[in-house]
Amino acid sequence: MSAATTRSRTARTPAPDRLCAEAVDLARAAAEEAAAPGVVGEHVAVVSEGDRVVTHYFESKEPGYRGWRWAVTVARASRAKNVTLDETVLLPGSDALLAPEWVPWSERLRPGDMGPGDLLPTEAEDPRLEPGWTGEDEPLPNSAVSQELAALVDVEDAELTTRPGTSRGSIASVADELGTRRARVLSRYGLGLAADRWDEEFGARTPMAQAAPASCVTCAFLVPMAGSLRQAFGVCANEFAPADGRVVSLSYGCGGHSEAALMPKPVRPAPHALDTLRVDDYALRPPEDSGSVPARADGTTEDLGHS
Repeated sequence: MSAATTRSRTARTPAPDRLCAEAVDLARAAAEEAAAPGVVGEHVAVVSEGDRVVTHYFESKEPGYRGWRWAVTVARASRAKNVTLDETVLLPGSDALLAPEWVPWSERLRPGDMGPGDLLPTEAEDPRLEPGWTGEDEPLPNSAVSQELAALVDVEDAELTTRPGTSRGSIASVADELGTRRARVLSRYGLGLAADRWDEEFGARTPMAQAAPASCVTCAFLVPMAGSLRQAFGVCANEFAPADGRVVSLSYGCGGHSEAALMPKPVRPAPHALDTLRVDDYALRPPEDSGSVPARADGTTEDLGHS
């Protein structure tokens, strides 16, 4: 016998053990004990798992588990006549109704899914964020910006906020703009993701921008943004525009551009040549002193006419 023939026979699945294959009642009792009486259906298959190891498959009638099967594995020791129970498990069949593959919540989340009271935690190593202040640039104690000078700056900042027309101090405003009062700020990667997302929704390649008479960079309804993104984006403030209140690219545009078309002033009608609204008063009889009729009638008159 050649080595190839030996390897092919050993790799082939052995025939089911006769005693294990006949232990259908033992397998059904084990399945009903794990499930419930009446839930285990007909015996559908016998599969050999190895030498003296056989798995019996029973139809599952459990509601919500269409196409699933109860698998009961039995085994027998060498030269033994008693068949023992190995394991019982419910397994899906080829046409089983399965739940969709589990996806982590961070990958399932979509824009607009958050509601009132929901919390969206960010990872500690989120690539979209970076430390706003690491302490590497902290001045030395004997430098110009010492603790005493920092306290003096806070006092000056508080005085600036009390001036009329100043909502915040200039020093605090600059500090917020530089990100020194936030634990983390957007990284270049995070800025790039936001820019790509905004440009895809309200950018130059959208059908609305392709048909627009002009771009947003020349529109009076565009509110500039702060920071580096102001070079490419702004906020639309036209209530009739499709992007009202949204971040738009400067190359975006719509039909609501402030300079696209100016409404002409309504034409005032010319005054009427004749006054058709005034009412003229006409007397039914001429006045007696006009001389056109006698003051008194001559002779007598009849009731039904002149005699």
